[in-house]
Amino acid sequence: MSAVATPQAADHSGHAHAGLHHHQESFISKYIFSRDHKMISKQFLITAIVMAWVAMIMSIIFRLQIAYPGESFAFTHFFLGDKWAPNGVLSPSMFLGLVTIHGTIMLFFVLTGGLSGTFSNLLIPLQIGARDMASGFINMLSFWFFFAASVMMLSSLFVESGPANGGWTVYPPLSVLPEAIPGSGMGMTLWLFSMVLFIAGSLMGSLNYIVTILNLRTKGMKMTRLPLTVWALLLTAIVGVLAFPVLVSAVVLLIMDRMMGTSFYLSEIHIAGEALDNMGGSPILYQHLFWFLGHPEVYIVILPAFGISSEVISTMSRKPIFGYRAMIGSLMAISFMSFLVWAHHMFITGMNPFLGAIFSFTTILIAVPSAIKVFNYITTLWRGNIVFSPAMLFSIAMVSTFIAGGLTGIIVANSALDIQVHDTYFVVAHFHMVMGVSAIFAMMAGVYHWFPRLYGRMMNNRLGYVHFWVTLIAAYGVFIPMHYVGLAGGPRRYYDYTEFPMFQGHFMDLNVMITLFACLGGVVQLVFTYNFFHSIWRGQKAVQNPWRSNTLEWTAPVERLHGNWPGPLPTVHRWPYDYSKPGKPEDFVPQTVPLEAGEEDEGH
Repeated sequence: MSAVATPQAADHSGHAHAGLHHHQESFISKYIFSRDHKMISKQFLITAIVMAWVAMIMSIIFRLQIAYPGESFAFTHFFLGDKWAPNGVLSPSMFLGLVTIHGTIMLFFVLTGGLSGTFSNLLIPLQIGARDMASGFINMLSFWFFFAASVMMLSSLFVESGPANGGWTVYPPLSVLPEAIPGSGMGMTLWLFSMVLFIAGSLMGSLNYIVTILNLRTKGMKMTRLPLTVWALLLTAIVGVLAFPVLVSAVVLLIMDRMMGTSFYLSEIHIAGEALDNMGGSPILYQHLFWFLGHPEVYIVILPAFGISSEVISTMSRKPIFGYRAMIGSLMAISFMSFLVWAHHMFITGMNPFLGAIFSFTTILIAVPSAIKVFNYITTLWRGNIVFSPAMLFSIAMVSTFIAGGLTGIIVANSALDIQVHDTYFVVAHFHMVMGVSAIFAMMAGVYHWFPRLYGRMMNNRLGYVHFWVTLIAAYGVFIPMHYVGLAGGPRRYYDYTEFPMFQGHFMDLNVMITLFACLGGVVQLVFTYNFFHSIWRGQKAVQNPWRSNTLEWTAPVERLHGNWPGPLPTVHRWPYDYSKPGKPEDFVPQTVPLEAGEEDEGH
């Protein structure tokens, strides 16, 4: 990359960068080994779309087995072949493998890598007025580690013994002992090494984001003038840097137990009547290490969703965001408290009841800053001049699903009640609503909103509306009934419920309904995928600032340009939410417009 000698150097003197120019690039340097943050953002997004499709097809396959146990499906046979779906009937081993890889892909490769990787790369330099990331090379490496981890995770589907099938949490001892179940063989090894690569890439990306935000803000861009998207992405990166190394340690110790004869997680294990040599370890240690990352991971997923929704809701309401400082404070509180709640996943491990009460308290307490955000969203919407774009609809839906999923969190946060619903579909429904669906909706909002900034074209609004309404109906159609399945005692990850008389009847009818809605939700994603890729080449040309937004990314040229701005970097004079300001001819005032005499900066 030779467009600028030091692309990170912020030139606030008003002199144009003489070295800033287009230059000839090969296909490989432009599209593969690019160091430009905008191209890396596209790489993350398209990789995440592919991974999301893989995970969604997996979910449809195992949902068909749950709703119609033992029945033959050409759809299943087409994707899995005779080995894993003889005569079109999903095998029990592959059923658990699909559940495991689906959860892993969605949580780590779509909602973490896809969401943070896409929007951190796109928005951080553009919204703070920087030429690029602090290190373009490390930024490129972070994507390629992510991509290599994705390929390694998918390759586990093609090994002889099948993919990892110990659940997405890969609890020992199943995940430690290759002889325990088929999916504990090479598939599990690939899963573990894939996660090490993924976390290495995430850490490189997160450190880059933090350094960029703290050091490369343009003139006038104080921390109190940052868009809430940048605040959310900064705190996400900080949480990731603190939490992900703990999962690396858990995974490395598990690899040592598998390959080197150690016993961190194993003690007094018998297989086929034969006692193993392992003594002194504890599988509960793995749970502590895993969930110390696992619960901050929930907020690594949802914090960018909050940031995206904050920006879209304010812009499309044509109103200043309500409680800007309170929103920043709640983001900080959520980030800090996310490290104090991990053991609520472990209430049935024999935990001391007093300790369980403490984790119940901290878990319920984290609802306070979350509620502040929800109330501020609602207040921002109140009496706004709302523009119901697809991005706005998805952002409002994100608030809706976050509330719906959060309410059921009160039950699983209570140690006494959680014992009844632990490992049932109630928990599955809860975390899919509060984190999975909410984050996916925010990700969709971000794609629709910043697509013109990414590709210089508009997505089709009519297809966007179809995509939104059918997806919303399907999401509620899947996960609201699933709560009832869980309350009725339906355990998750069971291959065939007809073996248990208490799970037949109306229970199976609910599973059929859930599966039909899941299939509907899967089919409508074809509309989004067509709209996305068709619009890249054939979409209507976008104007410079199609949403009449205040933030800096809409002041930079849409065409791909090293350094983002052809001349001097923009200077910031105000906060990013001056919408519908009295006395102004327009209903928006960009951050680059100087303050008039007597005018106050609302961010201060």
